[in-house]
Amino acid sequence: MTEAEMEVTAVLGVFDYVVVAMLLLLSSSIGLYYRLTGGKQATLKEFMLADNSMPFVPVAFSLMASFMSAITLLGVVQEMYMFGTMFIMINLAYIICTPIVCYFYLPVFYNLQKISVYKYLELRFGYQTRLLASLSFTLQMTLYTGIVLYAPALALAAVTGLSQALSIALVGSVCTLYSALGGMKAVLITDVLQSVLMFAAVLIVVCTGLQTFSLSQVFSIANQSGRLQFFSLDPDPRTRHTLWTQVLGGSVTYLSLYAVNQAQVQRLLACRTLKQAQCAVWLQWPILMTLSLSTALAGLIIYAQYSQCDPLLTGVISKSDQVNYLYGALCIGLAFVTASLGAGVLQASLTVFGAVGGPLLGLFTLGMTTRSVGQRGAVMGLVVGLGLSLWIGFGQPKPSPSYKPRSIEGCADISTGRNVSFLLTVPPLADTSADGRWSADTSADGRWSADTRHASIADKTARMTKDNVTDVRKPSSIGLTPNTTGEAGDPSGASSPSGGASSPLHELYAVSYAWIGTIGFMSTYVTAVLLTLVTRCMSGAADADVDELLLTPCCRRKPPDADKLSCLADVRQRGLLHNDSTNAFEEIMDNSKL
Repeated sequence: MTEAEMEVTAVLGVFDYVVVAMLLLLSSSIGLYYRLTGGKQATLKEFMLADNSMPFVPVAFSLMASFMSAITLLGVVQEMYMFGTMFIMINLAYIICTPIVCYFYLPVFYNLQKISVYKYLELRFGYQTRLLASLSFTLQMTLYTGIVLYAPALALAAVTGLSQALSIALVGSVCTLYSALGGMKAVLITDVLQSVLMFAAVLIVVCTGLQTFSLSQVFSIANQSGRLQFFSLDPDPRTRHTLWTQVLGGSVTYLSLYAVNQAQVQRLLACRTLKQAQCAVWLQWPILMTLSLSTALAGLIIYAQYSQCDPLLTGVISKSDQVNYLYGALCIGLAFVTASLGAGVLQASLTVFGAVGGPLLGLFTLGMTTRSVGQRGAVMGLVVGLGLSLWIGFGQPKPSPSYKPRSIEGCADISTGRNVSFLLTVPPLADTSADGRWSADTSADGRWSADTRHASIADKTARMTKDNVTDVRKPSSIGLTPNTTGEAGDPSGASSPSGGASSPLHELYAVSYAWIGTIGFMSTYVTAVLLTLVTRCMSGAADADVDELLLTPCCRRKPPDADKLSCLADVRQRGLLHNDSTNAFEEIMDNSKL
């Protein structure tokens, strides 16, 4: 493939703009429809919980779409292209944790019927705990929303030439409009629509790619570059992805998203019964896995397409995130839909979820599994957990990950028109580092120098090789060295500091992002329990009287009070959450000493 063949003009046709406008208009129309029909969103219960009237199927699609679908489409393709298949082992965590969500956490929230999950923390620990946790969640969603709005903006800019600012404003305005007009009903139905569109986009990419390559060819090409890897058992916590990070770290991430997250629990409360809410969780699991695996396949197909002439190394695109946009523009006319399939936001979003979601999961788990921990221990545990996970997750300097090999051997030489055959990987040197895994710097920004598009590729690769040999023992300006082309000898894609002595802080910051949530979860839980044990030993106080409804079913010493459950059922049946009747609901719960 020549560079001329790879050039793509980022312009949509009239038909494409019509499709984009129709999608945005349809999303807005769903919100308007639910504003003008039914109860017209006149009550708090209808607006926030869809009147507890939604069947489990749309709730299942919405659970998947609310977080994982966008991140999966925007990140997994790039993950497969740059790092390989190790990430998809996180699907094992989904299998393990789905029943935990259904039978450990969900019954507590569903029986309470509180619109806010943080009301649980007030009932279990106190108002200060609820306030701190709510602020933490606000921080998490603010960071996450920024990532989510940025990704479609990057997609639109890549294929239309629109500014990112305009794209962000457009997407954000439409989402705000249908949510504000139609409430939870509009959110659920719009999520279903978006899920169908995203599945269709993945299918288009896969089917288009399989017209050029067979499945066996796709996997063979991926395997030749070391991208097919599923069972790395490297115990080094700095290794970016291993079976341990994906199963253990992925479990914490999954639980923080599906078990205790306000947005997800609120969707589950929209179901008619606890059993239907559990069915929704069970159904979203195969939906999520299907999307995850099919998107991974799309990423491998795109790598097969560009395995001999990487568009990032040749300067055709400026970011690896855009490789999917380029492929979509080449293959299909519906560029907007296909272009939304890839952006490098996967690690960023999962870092946010881990750094804040991990400690919050620890706090909720603490409340549901212990009787002795009170507000003091809970607050201190959350503060320590948040501080530690945010410090490790966002502390600088960070090591650059090791990308898998990419090639330009199929590109035509720009200046001479000759084909060159040179795989952009540098043979490992014996003394690059203590473990032979750290790599050399290629340039200040990890890409070719500014004259990439004008000098011969052969000359450039020779110069790059020389630079690598010269600088292999020199740390970069922040003491870290990116590896743009990947190392054949490092199949794990480990993140490590550059050669030479590294400080303990560098080693700490080099811990894989996939462990951040687990660190936050464990530090929150252990700190709270230890502090409580110390204070109880010093004061001799007994365990507090914790209502059984606030504990997970397996930790209850006796069944919950039947009268309280009867009150809850009565409140649900009569819809006492309507407007000022919320006070009546709170009064019933207070009278039940809950």
